[in-house]
Amino acid sequence: MPSDSLADELRADLSRAMEFNGVGGFVWDLASGRVLLDPSALAIFDLDPGEFDGRLSTLYERIMPEELPGVRAQAAEMLSDPRHASSCGRYFRIRGSDGTHRWAHARASILRDDDGRPRRAVGILRAELHYAEEQSLLESERRHHAGVVQASTTALSQAISVEDLLAALTSHEILGPVGAVGMSLTVLEHNRLRRLASAGMPFDYVRDMEYGRIDDDRPIAEVFQTRNPLFITRQDIRENYSMLWPYIKGTDFTASAVLPLMAQARLTGVLAILYEGKRGFSPEERNLLIALSATIAQSLQRALLYDEEHAMAVGLQQAMLPAKIESVPGMSIAVRYRPARAGHQIGGDWYDVMPLPQGRVGLVVGDVQGHDIQAAAVMGQLRTALRAYATEGHSPAALMSRASTFLRDLDTERLATCVYASVGPATGQAEVVRAGHPSPHVRTARGSASLTMEGGPPLGLPLGLPLGPPDPAEAPYPTHHLRLGPRETLLLCTDGLLEFHNTDMATGERQLEHLLDNGPGDLDQLAEHIVASIEGRQGQEDDVALLLASRTPPAPSFP
Repeated sequence: MPSDSLADELRADLSRAMEFNGVGGFVWDLASGRVLLDPSALAIFDLDPGEFDGRLSTLYERIMPEELPGVRAQAAEMLSDPRHASSCGRYFRIRGSDGTHRWAHARASILRDDDGRPRRAVGILRAELHYAEEQSLLESERRHHAGVVQASTTALSQAISVEDLLAALTSHEILGPVGAVGMSLTVLEHNRLRRLASAGMPFDYVRDMEYGRIDDDRPIAEVFQTRNPLFITRQDIRENYSMLWPYIKGTDFTASAVLPLMAQARLTGVLAILYEGKRGFSPEERNLLIALSATIAQSLQRALLYDEEHAMAVGLQQAMLPAKIESVPGMSIAVRYRPARAGHQIGGDWYDVMPLPQGRVGLVVGDVQGHDIQAAAVMGQLRTALRAYATEGHSPAALMSRASTFLRDLDTERLATCVYASVGPATGQAEVVRAGHPSPHVRTARGSASLTMEGGPPLGLPLGLPLGPPDPAEAPYPTHHLRLGPRETLLLCTDGLLEFHNTDMATGERQLEHLLDNGPGDLDQLAEHIVASIEGRQGQEDDVALLLASRTPPAPSFP
């Protein structure tokens, strides 16, 4: 044992060592409530030895008010729970006498008597000069990570189909916040790897590695086998992935995260993210990328399911449309149907071309209310009824009245809109009626315009008319007469072509007239020209049915 003088000297040096390192000591006697601070601890609290009265409340006055509840709660928990025999610590802010703030850290232990009752709290207090900087850096990193999550979630939330998802993944909206220069998404199809999309990848790699084997010497194949994420560097690729290294060695890539996309315990794909300048991944970065991959996996699963159900819905819808349009002597006809992109529901839009007595032809476009199986079923029945009434030779107004009564008698709450034209190909004389439906458009040599014509109510509303042929004077569907000249075009469509998002009907009418005026003369090309205008619409909310009809001038005869 050292001599008393040496012991005193060592204690003095120990006290100075703690003071030099910004560390102070304290003792809190619980029975008396008195607190003893050494000079270093007093300095951290910015207190002079003469002004500290030994009361805990005096120290509490120096602790920032927002920090105080946590400090008190932790102290109370330590005193009440015997399990807190070992030390525990807490960071908190102290307000100096000049009003400035500083960070400190206290670590204390509870001394208990033989019965386990707390007797004293002893500990150390340390000034944390760099803690604020560290907290600022951590907060900046947290904000960055939150920004990555928000940007990625926003971009992915707008993705409906797989095509939308791939566009989002390879966009700057995701690559930018993640800090990546390249990305690829690979899935497993028929037991082989297939890359669905990539951005920023080496050209040779994109060309040669669209498909691959599950046992390839590549990180992507390894992740498909293990279902575990890989965080690899350029050195790892050179040493462990000889198949991939020839494509990487001529680039500036330095690191890559290869992530399994797991959704409901099912591997849906593998995402590879490439970086330049990054030498490795911190634990926080790894956790962020793994969380991001989980979000992408859910989006991919939804997109795959959407595409599958949408394809089924479109197939059912199109099966109820005419398998083909019979040729009509003296007329050219083109039809198109485009399903809504916002959702996978089946719609009730339809078109039809029907032969009529005396060589005339009936043209119809309609829309049953709703987007579900019932809408499609009602559409199929209504289309069949209209064909039957048309072939019986009823006038357009009588045909609409009968169709409305038929729909009402189906005991369905669905309504339908419809436009019907009876055209004589030889003369161009046409009779047009509409039931709550957009008016037809006509393109002539002078330009395009919507027909100004009265219309009747939607089909299915109570009309108060018998099923038999109505009196023309009482017909609820006014007939509009027009003559379609040679090479003039009649356009019938559903409102999905005219209305979308915040675009009103009038704006849609003007856009359609512009498309007609500037479109090609060939009807098939014109139909493609028109429907192409809706392909770029994000979230097309309604189906589109389109019918174009034009009189074909007779071939010249020679004596």
